[in-house]
Amino acid sequence: MIAASVTCQAYQHTWRLRPADDLHSISSSDGDNQGCLGSKDWTDWNGEPVEMKTAVLMPEGFDNYLTIQNARERFEEAEDVSRKLLEGGIALKTNADHYAMFCDPPRLLAGPLKQVGYVVGADNRCYPSPVDGCDYINVAASLPALSPAREKGWPDHIAIVHPVDESAYGRMMDQGYGNPFIHHITWGIALPSSPPSEDPAGSLISTMVQVRETISRLLKETPGTLIIALPRDVVQRMGFQEQFHRAIGSTPKEQYQLEVMEGGGYLLQFFVLKGGRIEVALRARTNQTFNPKSVHKISKDELSVDQGH
Repeated sequence: MIAASVTCQAYQHTWRLRPADDLHSISSSDGDNQGCLGSKDWTDWNGEPVEMKTAVLMPEGFDNYLTIQNARERFEEAEDVSRKLLEGGIALKTNADHYAMFCDPPRLLAGPLKQVGYVVGADNRCYPSPVDGCDYINVAASLPALSPAREKGWPDHIAIVHPVDESAYGRMMDQGYGNPFIHHITWGIALPSSPPSEDPAGSLISTMVQVRETISRLLKETPGTLIIALPRDVVQRMGFQEQFHRAIGSTPKEQYQLEVMEGGGYLLQFFVLKGGRIEVALRARTNQTFNPKSVHKISKDELSVDQGH
């Protein structure tokens, strides 16, 4: 199985993660750590010490497949943010979790992405996205688990977002970013260690709370709402509320949203820059790319096609 590198500036080691992001495939000899924030002596899933890299990857040969007017601007900003996060001790996956791109018609993106190796609509879902009071539809294109494009820096997923009517199309085009354009880039946060016998919900939540506080300090920006989507059986389990309140800590109620992840798995995410330009996400065991409730909340309250707002 092809593995993807995870990077962290602070400790000069490497996690080797399986593309499926198995929560139990990495471990640490320091049992009370939270990811790379204060961690050390990381090992792979066989218990062997491994070396950490210190950079993320951008898509190799991007311009050979897609002509995106604002790509250079988005890539430069994403690389700048990733450098600050890595230097601040936050472990990122080597390639991005996803990009969101607006276009009309969708074939402008879908055709070239299929050539790269993406499967359009791989999760058999579409996601209504009410941005700026206008209606858009998001269809995810995803890389297969063993795609060589992942090791060349292409993101695991690309959200192909298209307008459903003239109003949405006009709003999209009025911004002058081109058609298609990259709306935001989402860096993947590396998974914290989790013993096989332990439910990972508390560990994932507390990790993202700590990541969110660290990023706010590093970027001097107020982060967006922390979206926490968890499996239904976890949310409904006896004792979960106590576990959740311990993990969420002092985060104000208006700064997080807890919800059930449709299709199962764990997806925690928040935006780090104004206008929804850069996001981070911690994903594990998901069967679909996004969560409809998350997409609606983020699209309605936190995104704009005008990236200056």
